Amino acid sequence: MTDPSDKPNVVALPPLIYLAALVGTFVMNALLPLRLPVGTLVGWAGGGLMVAAVGLAITARRAFARAGTNVNPMQPATAIVASGPYRWTRNPMYAGMTALLVGFSLTTRMAWALILLAPVLAIMHWGVVLREERYLTRKFGAEYEAYRAQVRRYL
Repeated sequence: MTDPSDKPNVVALPPLIYLAALVGTFVMNALLPLRLPVGTLVGWAGGGLMVAAVGLAITARRAFARAGTNVNPMQPATAIVASGPYRWTRNPMYAGMTALLVGFSLTTRMAWALILLAPVLAIMHWGVVLREERYLTRKFGAEYEAYRAQVRRYL
């Protein structure tokens, strides 16, 4: 049986937080359309950003799988992952989801995605990332502190 306290107690699953922003974007756009004043080139760049974001998230997910640890923050961590994109950022999956939402906003010109990104980032920082960091410090101690000292939280 697993220890129920062996998890970071995040406020919600991160993909659901970003999905809520996406749904909110469509709802707000239907109620009050706000268009970004960007041209075709920026739209294409947004599409490229979305492709890069998905690639980053997949690479980060694979690093978790290779390390044999859980991706789901509602489950216990079994290892510190410091390979792949985790060499440059401690949160590449979250960076990928953020880039995906930004790219979506640029591609579709829906300003609401960028507006809703602000509360998403606040929820992610205080409700997910800081809780995960406290948990990993409790669980892995000096090993996580050493990793944390070498690798940035975000980008």
